[in-house]
Formats: sequence, C-alpha cells, structure tokens
Amino acid sequence: MPRTWGFTIDVGLPGHVMRHVLHSADEATVRKVTEHATAPGVWLKALVPPEALEPWLAPGWHLAGGTGYLMSASLPKTHARALTETPAGYRLNTWTRGGVTRALVRTAEGVFAARGQIAVTGASAVVDQVETDPAHQRRGLGRLVMCRLTAAAAEQGATAGVLGATPEGRALYETMGWRALAPLTGAMRGPDPAET
Repeated sequence: MPRTWGFTIDVGLPGHVMRHVLHSADEATVRKVTEHATAPGVWLKALVPPEALEPWLAPGWHLAGGTGYLMSASLPKTHARALTETPAGYRLNTWTRGGVTRALVRTAEGVFAARGQIAVTGASAVVDQVETDPAHQRRGLGRLVMCRLTAAAAEQGATAGVLGATPEGRALYETMGWRALAPLTGAMRGPDPAET
C-alpha cells in the first residue's frame, strides 16, 4: 500500500507481520510511523545507517535484522531460464499469483532448500525473501532462484530490479551485476526473532 513516506507491505511471516519501507527518512517521519505502529512483529526499513535511525525510534522499537543494503540492477533482456540449470538432486518450482512470482527449490525428497519471490510494479520489480537453507548453501541455489525470478520479471516487462540485501546476500548479488545504492537499516516493534 503506497503512503506519502513510502510503502506498507503485508509480509505475513511469524515475527514479521508487516513492513513499512521509507523511501526517505527523517526524524519526524520515523517517529510518526513508529508511534502509530504498536503491534508486535511490525518492521520498518529505512535508507539510513543504524546510528541515524536508532535515536528516531519510538519507545518499544529497536534495531533488528543486522546491516543491510539497498541494491539495484538492470534485468536481463534475454531469458536467463536456460542459463542456469537446476543442480542434480533438486527440483525448482515457480508460480505467479496476485502479481508475485515465487521460486521454491526442494531436494528430490521434498526437503526445503531455497526460495525467493519478486513482484513487478511497472518497469521495476522488487525481490524479497531470498534465502537458502544453510545445509544447501554453496551449491548455486541462490543464483538459480535469482536467475529464475529476474527472468520472470523481465518477461512481465520489468527492466530494473531492487532488493534489500544482507552482507552475505550482497556478495552473491554483486557477482550477478547488482550494485549497492545505500545502507538499509531495519527496526522492529517487539522482541527480535533472531534473539528468541
């Protein structure tokens, strides 16, 4: 849902119910948003370093999610589907529903290995929730997911992509032509799921 200060996204994960993303952050805006969001599991992402965001947060809010980066890339004009094969022993499923394309990688036995999603918003697309289970890392699954997602977005007319990356994710994305634009700091209301 667009707002004057950014967007609100229904995430729907345990401990991460909703996310407010500020396209520009200042103390008054951050205070207003965090004072009105009082339910646990609400997150805020802002394009400022942690030391700038932390003093602006309302009581009950704290920094969470670690260091992050806003990244962007031009999406492939050619289809990357054929460029990245699914590694032996894995199955990849992709589907689109409600404007969001999801990719899910499982082992031949059906065990979760990797996932991600992308939403096309006109000429741009937003990548979110890309993760690889630690037991299946270093096998090209993150690259596979990203190639399939960006190819799907390009097929839908998107020419540019954006995402929020962790330091580990940034390393992968940079090898795929993505570039860091700004720091991306997260905060949340309630206990940090990583600490529970």
